[in-house]
Amino acid sequence: MNTLMFYCCHVLAAVCLNMGCIAQTSGNAAAGIPSLKETYKADFLIGTALNTGQINERDQRAGSLIAQQFNAATPENIMKAQLIHPEWDRYAFDLPDKLIQYGNRNGIVINGHTLIWHSQLPAFARRIQSVDSFRTFFSDHIKTVAGRYKGKVQSWDVVNEALNEDGSMRRSVFLQQLGPGFVTEAFRLAAEASPGTQLYYNDYNNEQPAKRAGCIQLIKNIQTAGVRIDGVGIQGHWHVGKVPFKNIEESILQYAALGIKVAFTELDLEVLPRNFQGADVNQRMQEGAGIDPYKDALPDSVQLQLAQDYENLFKLFIKHRDKIARVTFWGVTDGDSWLNGWPVRGRTNYPLLFDRNYQPKPAFYKVIEVGSRK
Repeated sequence: MNTLMFYCCHVLAAVCLNMGCIAQTSGNAAAGIPSLKETYKADFLIGTALNTGQINERDQRAGSLIAQQFNAATPENIMKAQLIHPEWDRYAFDLPDKLIQYGNRNGIVINGHTLIWHSQLPAFARRIQSVDSFRTFFSDHIKTVAGRYKGKVQSWDVVNEALNEDGSMRRSVFLQQLGPGFVTEAFRLAAEASPGTQLYYNDYNNEQPAKRAGCIQLIKNIQTAGVRIDGVGIQGHWHVGKVPFKNIEESILQYAALGIKVAFTELDLEVLPRNFQGADVNQRMQEGAGIDPYKDALPDSVQLQLAQDYENLFKLFIKHRDKIARVTFWGVTDGDSWLNGWPVRGRTNYPLLFDRNYQPKPAFYKVIEVGSRK
């Protein structure tokens, strides 16, 4: 038995003994597996991102796993403006409505994602020349979408990725057309349209000191204007062996000091080579030798490092559980991960807790261990 097999068997036996697991069967991907949502039910929500196929319930194995493991969900794409508002006078609510129904049937709360983002905008919005017309699009979009799901979603990522890495405002179409006050205005409109919904600002790398400082200033601007903001989302797209634990902890403390909750909204740990940090969907890498090193399987050493990083992350989350509202993984299994296609298409990535066969990885059991020991 190799090191990884021994490790998995040892951890599985210990966890199952503590949690009363039953034997796993091939007919149900979730059977016999400890539950993340149950393990952390007194601490924070455990979420996942759902793709269109999962929302349409085309995959029975994924469906059973989602219902057993998660009590929160974020749609990957279907609520982004490009899809939910494809034309000036037309909205596409069928799939978002189906997502709400899916959540209701499975006891899963929904985080709306996202009202305002410079990427994945409908083509017509980018063609608007008049500032007044663009402002009308901006206002109508927020009021219509947030208003439709009032009382149906628990939270909204109101504005997504409005900052550069140095903490300055990104020169997006929203900044150019509406000025820096668009962020505060978006929160004001969302609060009016959906008064009972938690409102978040969401970004990547906003645990890094410079970007964090810009994010804190953005939040203070909203609060100073007398507009409600309930939380900040730290996406959590990090790299195995390079997770910035110190910066993450400092960020939890500094954001919480503003009187808001912290959520980890898009968690995954990259294991493949990348020559930049962050999650800007417009950045790409060239294909080349060594760019996809684990096509057949993940080496034991990397699998164990992944497990250790997830263990240490959740120890940190538990330490500050009074400040954290939700931890959401960006995908259900490795096969669902967006990192298989970004920043290089067609790679084989392993960033999540469940493998391509819907089976829990060593990292899953370390996360369960952390939650079981508290």
